[in-house]
Amino acid sequence: MAGKNIPVAIVGVGNCASALIQGIFYYKEKGLKAVEGVMFPDIGGYYPWNLEIVAAWDIDARKVGKDVSEAIFALPNCTTVFYPEVPRLGVTVRKGKVLDGCASHMQEFPEEKTFVVAESKEDELEDVVAILKETGAEVLINYVPVGSEQAARFYAEACLKAGVSFVNAMPTFIVSDAEWGKRFEEAGIPVVGDDIKSQVGATIVHRVLTKLMIDRGVPVKRTYQVNFGGNTDFLNMLARDRLKTKKVSKTEAVASIMPYDIGQDNIHIGPSDWVPWLKDRKIAYIRLEGELYGGVPMSIELKLEVEDSPNSAGSAMDAIRCVKLARDRGIAGPLLSISAYTMKHPPEQYPDYVARQMVVEFIEGKRNR
Repeated sequence: MAGKNIPVAIVGVGNCASALIQGIFYYKEKGLKAVEGVMFPDIGGYYPWNLEIVAAWDIDARKVGKDVSEAIFALPNCTTVFYPEVPRLGVTVRKGKVLDGCASHMQEFPEEKTFVVAESKEDELEDVVAILKETGAEVLINYVPVGSEQAARFYAEACLKAGVSFVNAMPTFIVSDAEWGKRFEEAGIPVVGDDIKSQVGATIVHRVLTKLMIDRGVPVKRTYQVNFGGNTDFLNMLARDRLKTKKVSKTEAVASIMPYDIGQDNIHIGPSDWVPWLKDRKIAYIRLEGELYGGVPMSIELKLEVEDSPNSAGSAMDAIRCVKLARDRGIAGPLLSISAYTMKHPPEQYPDYVARQMVVEFIEGKRNR
């Protein structure tokens, strides 16, 4: 029944999880009349405060074994604390399967900046499945680090076995993969992914500017987007071998707006560097070059500065509530509308204004996916 709490499990109790959970209680205190900073305050009778965290996994010794309400503020988390009074949730962070969830180079940095892998026993696949079933989790959101391909698929597999919806916030191609999508559909489970697209982040701004130029008859000739920040995500991405799917995801998100191929040498999108003192602040520089009437050159340059994790939390909150609405309606498989609107690498790409209208129609019951 719409309006009840949504039992949510989280993998990776990092900055993104911290922002998401703080927001649940922030908006609960503000109430419906003051829901600002949220794209869809009401999704089928589910509000931001209807999310209920029932299970969580991490691998860091400073988080494993602690209540989620304490773990979200533990190092190396460094996002803005906008709601410090998160109540005790009675949910203990369990140690997840490490697999490729911690890049080897991370151990070269001070402990306060990176992971301290817990020595306790890891949860195996059957343990994760059992916990999901015992807690009644209906949705699991995946926040494992970029490049954790094995770990992401491990939790996707657990969701399939437990009948739990998978919201993939990371750039491992699962929901957008035809084989995985079919498996979830055959299992009767709605899913959303891949790779969370922030409310007003570098990707959405880049897409909007690209669409503007194209709609105004200005062909895009060259473009780049470089990002840097000081959180663990950017530190993790210093290992360039972990960035293959991330670069593909971000590049396709922008290239899909163009009705022509400008060539791989003329489009560069990807993380640039880690600047520790920025903490959870992310800075993006975007440049587009094109030609006006008569072939006269023009360019746009823009600097975007945001607090990275809260910027993605609103999209995650909407994705979770949409997938719950799909469960209520008996809809299975990848949800094309909310995936296109909140993810960089959805099963099908649409212009953002089209994707938003698709989400509105989905919420109203006029669209199945």
